[in-house]
Amino acid sequence: MSKQVKFYIALTALAIFGIVLLEYSKPKQINWFASYVKHHKIPFGTYVFHEQLERLFSESKITHLENPPYQNLSQSDSINGTYVFINDYVQFGDTELEKLLDWTSKGNTLFIASEDFDEQLLDTLQLDTDVLSIFEVESDHFKFQLSNTTLDTTTVAFDKSNYASFFNTIDTLNTSVLSTIKEIKVDEDTQDSIQVKTPINAIKQPFGNGTIVLSTFPQAFTNYFILNTPNQNYTAGLMSYLSDSKPLYIDHHYKSGKAYYTSPMYILLNTKALKWAYYIMLIGVVVYIIFEGKRKQRAIPIVKPLKNQTLDFTRTIANMYYEKEKHYEIAQHKIQHFLEYIRTHLHLSTTTINDEFIKNLAARSNNSIEDTKSLFETIEYFSQNTQLDNIQLERLNTLIETFKSNNSWKKKT
Repeated sequence: MSKQVKFYIALTALAIFGIVLLEYSKPKQINWFASYVKHHKIPFGTYVFHEQLERLFSESKITHLENPPYQNLSQSDSINGTYVFINDYVQFGDTELEKLLDWTSKGNTLFIASEDFDEQLLDTLQLDTDVLSIFEVESDHFKFQLSNTTLDTTTVAFDKSNYASFFNTIDTLNTSVLSTIKEIKVDEDTQDSIQVKTPINAIKQPFGNGTIVLSTFPQAFTNYFILNTPNQNYTAGLMSYLSDSKPLYIDHHYKSGKAYYTSPMYILLNTKALKWAYYIMLIGVVVYIIFEGKRKQRAIPIVKPLKNQTLDFTRTIANMYYEKEKHYEIAQHKIQHFLEYIRTHLHLSTTTINDEFIKNLAARSNNSIEDTKSLFETIEYFSQNTQLDNIQLERLNTLIETFKSNNSWKKKT
């Protein structure tokens, strides 16, 4: 191994070591994806919420449902209690929503925390939603407060969003306000250019014999929000509207994140040790290709392809016929090749040789009618006369080649 190769190998190894050291010491980036999945410990997962839920409610009363609600409610009549949906956006189909509302009207509770809702649901409850910008609040983050004075009404903050949804229209006769957004800017001149009323972000409304609870702030149930004191009291206050004496059904179908990762690459790249083992393997393959992938054998000699002997073979056969004075056979071969030439290059049928054929052939081949007619008279003579000498054979060949050369000139011009 030469000194230059050793130098490159050492330089590559040093570079790999430096990259590994930098990546190992670099802090892991925070994943801010809003997944709302039970087992996710990322900021917008709901691991802490479900952990506290199992502490506050009896574990036997909590059921986690993976299938769509329509399927769950259709297959079992024993589902009675509270159905909880938490995601950044929950979109039911019309049939599924009707099934849920019918189930709720029978004395059950429907709890939905979502930034937006189905139009059909809002119309049914006589509600309407709107969006509040971060520029419409006094501080650089949103603040929320529970409305029920029997609960902890401490104002809580959320600083990871530039907008917040709220209910701008409610049915005041049937709707109870559970939570509001605080510290809204007011234009002192117009008093109406920006929302003057305190925006409502959580409500409760009776529906048949049941209850519907809606919140436009699903982030209240995420790890990031709950772990910031005293935010957990706000989340607990919203959950206090759910009866702890009834079964609790938690939806895991309408989630932005994946509940399970089926790709083995996720496990490989999500574990630091396995990830770097994978990267080092790839780097090793690249190094091998660079230094060991070079061709080491002798250059393969160029083998010339076999020469096409068809023309030589044809010439040999022709000489053999000529030396044995088989002039008639040679003449017949020559005539047949000529007729094939007419069919292939001049696109004329040679089945019938008549005056019309002579006229068309002369026009297409740039030959005169007289020369063309003379050629075919000679061909007719050679076809009938079996006793030919070499002079007659050479005359036939000359006539045919002259005829073809005139056609070749026409093509060039």
